[in-house]
Amino acid sequence: MLWVNLEMLTDSFDDTIAAISTAVGEGAVGIVRLSGTKALVIADAVFTGEKGLKPSGFKTYTMHYGKILQAGQMLDEVILTIMRAPHSYTREDVVEINCHGGIVALRKILDLVLENGCRLASPGEFTRRAFLNGRIDLAQAEAVIDIIRAKTDSALKLSLGQLKGVLSKEIDKIRQLLLNILVVLEANIDFPEEDIKQQDMAGISQSLNVIRGQLNSLLDNARSGNILRDGIHVVICGKPNVGKSSLLNALLKKERAIVTSIAGTTRDSIEELIDIKGIPVRIVDTAGILKPRGLVEKEAVSRAKTHIRCADLVIILFDASRKLENDDRELIKEVRNKNVIAVINKIDLKARIRKEEILKAFHKVVELSAKKARNINLLEDALCEFVYQGRLPNPEFMLVSSLRHISALKETQKLLSNAASALVNKLPLEFITQDLKDASVYLDKILGKDSSAELLDRIFADFCIGK
Repeated sequence: MLWVNLEMLTDSFDDTIAAISTAVGEGAVGIVRLSGTKALVIADAVFTGEKGLKPSGFKTYTMHYGKILQAGQMLDEVILTIMRAPHSYTREDVVEINCHGGIVALRKILDLVLENGCRLASPGEFTRRAFLNGRIDLAQAEAVIDIIRAKTDSALKLSLGQLKGVLSKEIDKIRQLLLNILVVLEANIDFPEEDIKQQDMAGISQSLNVIRGQLNSLLDNARSGNILRDGIHVVICGKPNVGKSSLLNALLKKERAIVTSIAGTTRDSIEELIDIKGIPVRIVDTAGILKPRGLVEKEAVSRAKTHIRCADLVIILFDASRKLENDDRELIKEVRNKNVIAVINKIDLKARIRKEEILKAFHKVVELSAKKARNINLLEDALCEFVYQGRLPNPEFMLVSSLRHISALKETQKLLSNAASALVNKLPLEFITQDLKDASVYLDKILGKDSSAELLDRIFADFCIGK
């Protein structure tokens, strides 16, 4: 059962809310959305259909042409959509006013419905109401913002699966297994004269192992799922003129960074988001790292090193046509504690570099020509191997991507391990049941079955106002 202290919510749950649900800016169509018990009454006050018809008389799931009027003056021609409770996104009466997409028209219509009794929705309040009204659970609600923010097809598939409830069903199965074990243990605690049979204890131990195996399966792909959801931060670094900007352009497949034969052309970091085989990669091309010769170079090198420290993965570049120098070796020391792919660039030129020194320093080395776009696919493959650790998962079967969910599952796993250990050591049943109860609480938190207003505020604060 869903438990939320509604009195602790910032905004009244009984209000009828409204917001612009389309992106700010110029567009063909814009939408003002209303939800709540007075949505149809307020729509009646502002909308007039053909032959003077009013929204309160319209059937659900219908669209109607008409005008938005303010003091008898037309604000816009619109198409009005009606979705009556409980068969709507929020399980409340919902009205959507589809108008022209200019910001002035949208704001005037929004102001008008606010004047007639709506309250401006807070961020994510429509989805929050869908959750509080039981149409979706909390994991599904979080998937909504992930769908909006998805940067790749794989991330979208992952989020759509969570919205359909694939993760929720799996978590609920685990909860039911836990509850079955608790029923047996609680019965024995309440009726101690009925000693629990040895075969029942063996069955409980087996059930715990099954649950722990299911949790392990969920957590095994969680790292990859989280990367598909949030992306990976990759930094390209190297000495001046080793081809960092050329590599960025080759990965982007467009001329984004200025490339010249003059060392030090890139003075500031350039950041782009790219899709590499379904992985959202936030890639940064840094200034060449060398002993700075002035204030500007000092700042550029400082920023480059900051990016390196924060990176999930570093691509360090070497020039195949030049011998390794002290600056190269200093940079190797700089990244020795990071995840690194070493790249020997400019293989189209006569080789002068001693590869042995690089192969000795790094586990993964790729040879390519950024300028000629040769072997770029090998670097992309190496990046995928780092992300997926040799296993290419199907995003449709990856269930966990949120750090909140990962943390809850790890705590659940820890408590189940404690319970299994207590069972083996024949500790009092009360110790085991407490661990299992605590474990079920963490699973409940994923689904939002026991949610505080503070948690909901934190989750829905990331949403846009119209969602």
